[in-house]
Amino acid sequence: MGVKPCFAGVDVGSATTKAVLVDADGAVLAHALLPSGGNLAAAADAVVAKALADAGLARDAIAALISTGYGRENVAGRLKAVTEITCHARGAHALNPGVRAVIDIGGQDSKAIALDAKGMVKKFEMNDKCAAGTGRFLEVMARTLDVDLAAIGPLALTADAPARISSTCTVFAESEVISLLAKGESVPRILAGLCAAITQRVYALASRVGMAPVLMMTGGVAKNSGVVRGIEQAAGMPVVIPEEPQTVGALGAALYARDAAENKNTIQ
Repeated sequence: MGVKPCFAGVDVGSATTKAVLVDADGAVLAHALLPSGGNLAAAADAVVAKALADAGLARDAIAALISTGYGRENVAGRLKAVTEITCHARGAHALNPGVRAVIDIGGQDSKAIALDAKGMVKKFEMNDKCAAGTGRFLEVMARTLDVDLAAIGPLALTADAPARISSTCTVFAESEVISLLAKGESVPRILAGLCAAITQRVYALASRVGMAPVLMMTGGVAKNSGVVRGIEQAAGMPVVIPEEPQTVGALGAALYARDAAENKNTIQ
């Protein structure tokens, strides 16, 4: 008996590169995440190898591979490169068919996507010109405050009120943070202010698309409970967080790879 084929999706982001393997039924066989680093092609190869190893499969088990993300053209062996907007919509719909809106906050950009009942993109907005409102913004602030990135959300939620962060520019906001520290402002209040600043910027983007339930957040910042709480309050609805929010785009790419191998032209 031959090896059953699998289908791969690779999402090459600015901070992390993700891979998802699915079987012919669309069930996830394995997923993997690795830092993107300075060599995107090498990161893509490594993350695919890791996912295959976790699934106990050889490279020749991959029947089709589709890449996505800002570094999608760097993935060797790809059948096609597809935009992350399309792949995030497909992945979100696969995880929860009721999803009608997606907010994705990655390391380099933030996106808001409105979906129809079939998971197709109705409208989207994207901020890719500034680090404010992205994971990079939080990384800079975590370093400035000497706080672990994963601790930002929980600490922010302990604050009695957010400190005022008026600038939406990462560089100027960092200066504001340093000034607030010098004035004796507490770290939790500063973190709450930073989470509020991200919420305000991202939700302004999302409101231009139109947010309707069910709302899902994807990307690494979906693990930040402070930002998630802010989005929920701004949207007036709960936010669904996938078990692996960073791999939703790669999942969508893997499902498109499966469709392509079956000669189904479902890519928007």
